[in-house]
Amino acid sequence: MRRFSSRLVFDMDFATLAIVFAAIGAGSISKGATGMGMPLIAIPFLASVFGLQHAVAVLVVPTLVTNIWQIWHFRAYRRDIRMRFLAPMLPAVVVGVAIGTWLLDSMPERGLTLALGLLLVGYVVFRLARPSFIVEGRGAFYGAVPAGLGAGVLHGATGISAPIGVTFIHAMRFERGPHVYAVSAMFLTLVCTQGPALWVAGIMRPEWLLQGTLALVPITLCMPIGQWLASKLSPQAFDRLILAFLGVIGLKMAVGV
Repeated sequence: MRRFSSRLVFDMDFATLAIVFAAIGAGSISKGATGMGMPLIAIPFLASVFGLQHAVAVLVVPTLVTNIWQIWHFRAYRRDIRMRFLAPMLPAVVVGVAIGTWLLDSMPERGLTLALGLLLVGYVVFRLARPSFIVEGRGAFYGAVPAGLGAGVLHGATGISAPIGVTFIHAMRFERGPHVYAVSAMFLTLVCTQGPALWVAGIMRPEWLLQGTLALVPITLCMPIGQWLASKLSPQAFDRLILAFLGVIGLKMAVGV
């Protein structure tokens, strides 16, 4: 076991780890500030360098750890009556991830990358065009299953669920606390289903898992920066910066440059 681990560390050159650390560190700043954004920022960048399967696999451990922490931190909101929509949404997420992981393993990577780029651009356009859109009450409850299924398929296939899942939750116009709790519950369900699915599909490699584990170092350093920024920068200004970044990355992935 010791020799196997040493070989994995030896095989990972400094440049690879530096890229992984930079991408996940940048995503951690957004995660600390808004409760989301790590996969949205890290996966498009990592996928453009290493490929989509590599990017998705590396994010498993960081996504698991950060969302466990945030659910614990905001656990008081689990009793909020507005969280009822999670009951039908989370089982649908599990089904969707299984379907999406099969697509990741069977579809051409260029097709998935193109789809992800177009979805990111569409997400940005929707957020800018419909800033006042809101989902609440029965709409939230009955929309939870299709939103959860769509988010799961998208996450399983691309590692990113925000264009569907976060858009749905964001449309409920929660305050920061319940919003972070809700999206973290969704993300945790996604990654707890996706991790085993990647192993079963033969996609996860031991060195990618180790890279994700080592990436907990920049996460520990960068998430507090995001929390500090959240207290200094208006949510609207920070949100627009993230949307601009996502729009550029989405166009880059869509056109394949």
